[in-house]
Amino acid sequence: MIIEAGCIGRDREVGEILERAAHLTHTSYLLITGAAGIGKSTLLRHVAQLAAQQHLSIRPIDDADKLGAAELAKVIGEMHEAHLVLLTATHDTPALMSLLPDVMPLAGLDRDAVAALATARARAVHPTVVDTLTHHTGGNPRDVLSLLNELPGRTWSQVGIALPAPEYIVSSVGEKLDACPPPARLLIEALCILHENESLGVAIELANVIDPLSALDDALRTGLVQAPAALVPADAHARIAGPLVRAAVLQVMGILRVGQMHRRAADLVTDPVHKLHHRVAATPVPDAALADELDALAQARATDGEWAAAADLYRQAGRLTSDRLRSDQRTTLSVDALLAAGDCVSAASYVPIVESLRETALRNATLAYLAILRGRSAEAHLRLERAWGIVSFEREPDVAALIAQRFVLHELVRCRGDELVDWADRAIEMAGDNSPAGIEAAVIRGLGQAWSGDTAGAVASYTDLAERVRFGPQAQRVSMGRGWLELGVDDIGSARSHLETAVSMAALGGSNRISLWSLAWLARVEFLTGDWDTALVTVQRGRELADRSGIELVTPLLNWTAAQIHSLRGDWSSAHEAAEDAAAPAGDYEIMRIPMLLTQAQLAEAAADYGKVIRTLEPLRQMAKDTPALVEPGWWPWVDVFANALVVDGRLNEADALLAPFEERTAARGHRSTAARLGYARARLLGSTGDIHGARRTFERSLELLEGLPLRYDLARVNFAYGQTLRRAGKRRAADTIMATAREIYHSLGATTYVERCDRELKAGGVHTGHSGTSHRAERDVTDLTPQEEAVATLVARGLSNREVAAELYISPKTVQYHLTRIYAKLGLRSRSELAASRS
Repeated sequence: MIIEAGCIGRDREVGEILERAAHLTHTSYLLITGAAGIGKSTLLRHVAQLAAQQHLSIRPIDDADKLGAAELAKVIGEMHEAHLVLLTATHDTPALMSLLPDVMPLAGLDRDAVAALATARARAVHPTVVDTLTHHTGGNPRDVLSLLNELPGRTWSQVGIALPAPEYIVSSVGEKLDACPPPARLLIEALCILHENESLGVAIELANVIDPLSALDDALRTGLVQAPAALVPADAHARIAGPLVRAAVLQVMGILRVGQMHRRAADLVTDPVHKLHHRVAATPVPDAALADELDALAQARATDGEWAAAADLYRQAGRLTSDRLRSDQRTTLSVDALLAAGDCVSAASYVPIVESLRETALRNATLAYLAILRGRSAEAHLRLERAWGIVSFEREPDVAALIAQRFVLHELVRCRGDELVDWADRAIEMAGDNSPAGIEAAVIRGLGQAWSGDTAGAVASYTDLAERVRFGPQAQRVSMGRGWLELGVDDIGSARSHLETAVSMAALGGSNRISLWSLAWLARVEFLTGDWDTALVTVQRGRELADRSGIELVTPLLNWTAAQIHSLRGDWSSAHEAAEDAAAPAGDYEIMRIPMLLTQAQLAEAAADYGKVIRTLEPLRQMAKDTPALVEPGWWPWVDVFANALVVDGRLNEADALLAPFEERTAARGHRSTAARLGYARARLLGSTGDIHGARRTFERSLELLEGLPLRYDLARVNFAYGQTLRRAGKRRAADTIMATAREIYHSLGATTYVERCDRELKAGGVHTGHSGTSHRAERDVTDLTPQEEAVATLVARGLSNREVAAELYISPKTVQYHLTRIYAKLGLRSRSELAASRS
């Protein structure tokens, strides 16, 4: 049966083929290869149709590997003009390769294309099942569509389903099994029962074959088993040829035989998890003793931070538990472990089941956990308060510790230090230092210490943790928390190292949630140090992980970095798209609201709309009253941006009132980069009041503070403000030198938005224009514009208002109007529209 898949997921291949055909100069050959059912013929038909519409010379030859050399030569010999000859083949043949074709291998579809196929078949497939289906079929369109058509529609909305093989594969596999010798069949069945990492020796023992090498040879000849080319008896590691073959063999074996072999396998394997897996697979009815073993192993895996494994073990334990209350508890713990692993998508699919259970403290804590990861502060707070109110501290000390640890997470994303430390101490006291709740509380506690002003204590805490938790998934949490802290205390090199380590540990069983935090803060490090291309790659990795995991909490933080880079580089479309993505999550946690507001403020500042910067950041001034992380130096760079905008907008007293308390706190903490950022805003303010000497001292002090820190963006920012201030005070030569430094740094970053501003400042200064000397001024025609007037005229002609021009050139609106009046008089113009027309 042929199942038409359309050409979903092949846009890249279609575009490449059409591009080749459009620039054809002579007959050339392109061989499209791939497994049966991969979509070669579909791609060929689709491309041929598009080529006809676009009048491109394409000659399709399907199933070219079935043609002999003479037939192929005859077909090609009939062509009398240049063509792109497209050939499809499952296997290469000498006749095909004699054409010296370029080869385009077709791989399986990715999960997005598989999801699109399901939608095209009107199947509502749960996101986690899309992943399962993609892996199960290898993205082969024929196999995907066969299963979508064969299984009932309601199947696809169920989570955790074990997918079968398509009927045609089951039939083919059954025929091969019936045709092969009994020892080979037994070996194939044994390989399907065992975990893929189990040795061939265990499979031979399970199959109980007398002549294993002969059985292996016969099994390999069926094509159902594959082995490395260098297969030798000493280290033979034969494998079943894919998930579909495994599923088909198990279907042919039947439930009874599968159960019998799983029971035998449980006695043979040594890995405790694999042993339990076989016992569970062979146990169709509740078994209290086995359920208790699964529960104990789940707790051990959770202690090690292997949450995904723990979730599966808890789920199996719940299925084998006859006691309703204990079964409910284990089911809830399974969902809780999925959340700890950062798999919100899978966890959310079980929420209706958890919500249908009777109310318990654990149930409320788990649902609160999901609310936290989705950014829903109010819901999380209500559920945590309810859980804490009904928990029995005597009977459920572990649950009480779990609730306390969830409060720690809640306070973390509220950016509140004292409350975080308080709940962390409770969790550690109740759960112990080495419990999952205790370790995670300790990892986060250091950030609470820092936000409460105890930076030295925070550093010491992470140093101790790093010595105590050195290996395994829990170490990922320590690396992430330590890197986050180091970013906040200006230890940039160490921050990058630890955050990169945390990201890399995801492949070793780490949590998606921890990986997301690591990626988000790593992108900030890369932004600040000027590694912007890498930062954008890091952000994209984070976005993709957030989409896969369903965790919305970190999305604004990731998009803040992306929007800032794009706006500084003048890519306004991408910048606004990132800003929209930052604001998209419905969450109301401070950890989401702060970067979302900073994103909007950054776009406004890059556009020189300082009034909008002020309006955007005003909520942060109010939020700071209850959010310690907003007032502690080093965590959120908003005060300098806000104060700078107030100065440019002429609100000098407000700027002074805003800066003073933060300057005092920063001096007490000895935080260098924050002192430099606040210093450049203070220097702007001093320059605006006419105290140019005080401004110069403060700017120079900011540059000294940044010396030795790899903060290229901040260095450019201070130099730019310094140059503007000097130019406004009439110190044009000094301004020119400093502005040139700012331009050089911005240029190296690719920050075209500010490179252009630097160029305008340099031009407005007039040092390099040829108009600065006395003799030149005497010779200048009265209609010539000064460099400052030229800069004003250029911006007004572009449509900027007087206030916008003032902000762009760092002069007052009155000065803009003064220059504009002189420009009109010199050029004989009467209006802004005439000025714009004269320059078009």
